[in-house]
Amino acid sequence: MTKEEWHLWYDFLKGQPLQFYRQKIIGHYIVDFYCAKAKLVIEIDGSQHYEDIGKTKDIKRDDYLKSLGLTVLRYSNYDINNNFDGVCADILKRISTS
Repeated sequence: MTKEEWHLWYDFLKGQPLQFYRQKIIGHYIVDFYCAKAKLVIEIDGSQHYEDIGKTKDIKRDDYLKSLGLTVLRYSNYDINNNFDGVCADILKRISTS
């Protein structure tokens, strides 16, 4: 795990009442975090995701995950490092409707 993934996992997701998995294999992909009950995938994106090839791969990956009925939330490393409370609030909002 990256330090941002570690931070989100140990300082937020691990303590949630809904069970989250980290580094979950779904099809041909490994997602950062997955909650089956909420049908939710959370991805933490480093700088490579903002380059053309990374964007293209992410679109293909997200389309596949969405075809399975999953919601994909993407947050940047910057979001985790500079707006952690906002990221957590956004995730809580998404899982509270599950």
